[in-house]
Amino acid sequence: MSCSKGKLSSLFTNPERPTSSNSTKLSSLFFANQVTARPTSSYPTTSTETPIPSVPIQTPLEHFLQTNCKSGNLTLNEALHYFDCMILMQPVPPMASFNRLLGGLAKSKHYSLVFSFCIKLTSSGLLPDFITLNILLNCFCNVKRVCDGLAALGSIIRRGYKPSAVTFTSLVKGLCMEDRIDEAVRLLEKMIKFQCQPTVMTCGTLINGLCRAGKTSVALRLHEDMAKGNAGFGVYCKPNVVTYGIIIDRLCKDGMIDEAKELFLEMKDRGILPDVVVYSVLIHGLYYYEKWEAGKALLHEMVHCGIKPNLVTFNVLIAALCRRGNVKESSDLLKLMVHRGISPDLFTYNTLIDGFCLVGCLNEARELFLTISSRGCQPDAVSYNVLINGYCKNWKIQEAVNVYEEMIRKGVRPTVVTYNALLTGLFKLGRVQDAQKLFAEMQTQNVLPSSSTYKILLDRLCKNDCIPEAMEIYHTLENSSSCELSVEIFNSLINGHCKARRLEIAWDLFHKMSKKGLVPDVITYSMMIHGLCIEGQLEKANGLFLEMEGKGCAPNIVTFNTLMRGFCQNDDLEKVVELLHKMSERNLSPDNSTTSIVIDLLSKDESYRKCLDWLPTFPASSQLKDEVTNFKSLA
Repeated sequence: MSCSKGKLSSLFTNPERPTSSNSTKLSSLFFANQVTARPTSSYPTTSTETPIPSVPIQTPLEHFLQTNCKSGNLTLNEALHYFDCMILMQPVPPMASFNRLLGGLAKSKHYSLVFSFCIKLTSSGLLPDFITLNILLNCFCNVKRVCDGLAALGSIIRRGYKPSAVTFTSLVKGLCMEDRIDEAVRLLEKMIKFQCQPTVMTCGTLINGLCRAGKTSVALRLHEDMAKGNAGFGVYCKPNVVTYGIIIDRLCKDGMIDEAKELFLEMKDRGILPDVVVYSVLIHGLYYYEKWEAGKALLHEMVHCGIKPNLVTFNVLIAALCRRGNVKESSDLLKLMVHRGISPDLFTYNTLIDGFCLVGCLNEARELFLTISSRGCQPDAVSYNVLINGYCKNWKIQEAVNVYEEMIRKGVRPTVVTYNALLTGLFKLGRVQDAQKLFAEMQTQNVLPSSSTYKILLDRLCKNDCIPEAMEIYHTLENSSSCELSVEIFNSLINGHCKARRLEIAWDLFHKMSKKGLVPDVITYSMMIHGLCIEGQLEKANGLFLEMEGKGCAPNIVTFNTLMRGFCQNDDLEKVVELLHKMSERNLSPDNSTTSIVIDLLSKDESYRKCLDWLPTFPASSQLKDEVTNFKSLA
């Protein structure tokens, strides 16, 4: 199928409409589980008539165990009531009945009640069987109590039971949830010693844990062993669509799009049909890394194969379009979702609101925000944060403050992101006192400032000539364990002191960084070099330049320009030429600032023009090369 150049929404132009049946009345639904007795006849039956067998009527307990517990659709009160009834019954129901109840509770994630019931069973003299112990082990692992899960495994072995693949899969999942990935890998290998062959579920669980821990290469090796039947991990089960989807998702998140596409093609070659999840994951990866045409082609393929886009697919498409600024088509996709019977979630609305804010359509963003409640969702902190951030970035600070106040009134608790956006906006307009009041209010709302919050505060206070206030916050942080000092925080303070010509304090802060275990970055060195050049301490600045190189911190174009500007102002042509040669050796291309420095120096004295031949060669596209050529023609 060839790719259409039309809108993405054109792929879904003929949605299937849900069919309704008039043959089923609503009233019949209320009698679905009841037995309708046949009316008795007043005439005697003949011997040729076949008697109608009676249908056994389920007791409420049987219905609860077979229906509610199987689906996990049960309440705590129901569970407590029926458990107490079962314990008191004479004779006591078989352990299989208790297992159904425990399984239903586990399915509905009422883990604490499972633990409580297991204790009551034991105290009542009822010994748990293999299924009971597996349910208990699985619940322990789901609440990150693997040690207790291993104790349950010990009970299984002591009771003479043989652990199954389900047993080990639960433990592998628990270890992965506790970030004990290496132990999970070793457990998979130990399964073989118990003569228990790992299933695709076991391997998929471990692959998921490995991918979440960033150990993609190990996950790929396990996948290859599964696919090729190698005995590296001792597994002989084949990967399925779920395991492929997990690894493709991780590869996309790691930016390894080509590898993800190769794995996608491999699964199709092996006869494993990608589902909507796999397609959505890969489409998201392609769009995220701006491989728009490839993503669109894959979307066409997905629709052509008869796979219907789901909520995740639409969210991926809307997010991709919003990043490209195409909010009109994103809005069309939102309408199409509703038309196809797919209910947008809060992520959908938040993404589109953010998209409107990014292109400056703040009225449309506000209108969509106001309709969320009427569409079955309630705005959360993210919804408010997106709108507040949009207003702040578009210099509409009062509107942002109004949304913040509305947020408080509606009982939605602000987050650190809320305050960071507002603080940035207030400082941008020079409303320093308002920003300081907001910071105090943040603490009364019991929202802990993050490292980013302190960076915003210190950076903006310094830029607004509030150095004493910035230092006061810095000293508070020095004596506090609530937030660690970062390189960015020191950079803000050093920059502020350098610009205020307080070089001694800046120098002292620079040395304190190392004492606190922080490594100055290229920004730190560039700012210190700039401060030293302003004070005319060129030798010290050059020494710091050499020191940063010696410590493995590569100077960037800003560092070179800063130092060259200092030497240019001191009429030191040789040093400028020397630095230009170092730039050339490091394949750093001159920018407009570099060109300006060299031209300024050459314009100072005609005698300097004889040094034009000393200048290094830069790429043909370099503006400096053109300007030097012009100077040579004038010489």
